[in-house]
Amino acid sequence: MASNLKIALVQLYSKPLDVAGNFARAESYIRKAASQGANLVVLPEYHLSSWKPDTKILLAAAKEQVPYLAKYQAIAKELGIAIAPGTILEPIPAAEGEGIANAAYFIGPDGAVLGRYQKKNLWHPEREHLTADGLTPHRAFDTPWGRVGLIICWDLAFPEACRALVADGAKFVVCPTFWLNSDGGDIGAEVNPECERLFLENVAVARAFENTCGFVFCNTGAPLGKFIGLTQVAMPLQGALGKLGVEEAMTVVDVDMKVLDIAEEVYKVRADIALEGWHYGHTLQRRE
Repeated sequence: MASNLKIALVQLYSKPLDVAGNFARAESYIRKAASQGANLVVLPEYHLSSWKPDTKILLAAAKEQVPYLAKYQAIAKELGIAIAPGTILEPIPAAEGEGIANAAYFIGPDGAVLGRYQKKNLWHPEREHLTADGLTPHRAFDTPWGRVGLIICWDLAFPEACRALVADGAKFVVCPTFWLNSDGGDIGAEVNPECERLFLENVAVARAFENTCGFVFCNTGAPLGKFIGLTQVAMPLQGALGKLGVEEAMTVVDVDMKVLDIAEEVYKVRADIALEGWHYGHTLQRRE
């Protein structure tokens, strides 16, 4: 298993509903990352179509996105690079209940799909339009760099998600997002206009420290007031590496995986989780 991992994070601005054009720009960044020796490229949530609060529009976008997973697999195999292609909208067939899934994938450097995750914790405006996967447990998966887990955007507000992945052996958690400066709404902005920036500045690094894992946060970006950026690789003991500003850009981060072992030696989080009598091992239950 490699002791170093070079991660390229593409803070892409997605032009609304321009699936082919957004893919072409994403592919260009992936090829650039490969030329710089990156092992893994990560893209943002909704990177192929952006977000539209309209079920019919999103369903049409989902149907258009069906071929693109295979396109990313072909690029990964050609370049010998792993790709986490943000999220891809997928139509759910009638036999499975109909709806639209917001799914993240991890494609290995041989082009094989190593992991898939459907968003569980939908942001409030998404709930009318998308289908959450509330039943499948969080599961990590094997990669050439150890076990990895996937979550999506608002999932990061729930520490149980990362903790479940780490309990399943994840050394890295990859989190594509479409997180805007305006997500706090007017009432949040009245308290603090920078509340969403403050949220992300703290929570991304917290997830890394509290789980002795690498937390790979990849957001959308553009030179417009509503965007927030802050794409980064958060590491325990080190903090935010390669952090971007607001605008579309790519950052390439060299990650020393030995830091994760040192952090575990310091905090022993994984060792405690592995204990038979670990006191958070039960399922969280709501009171009736």
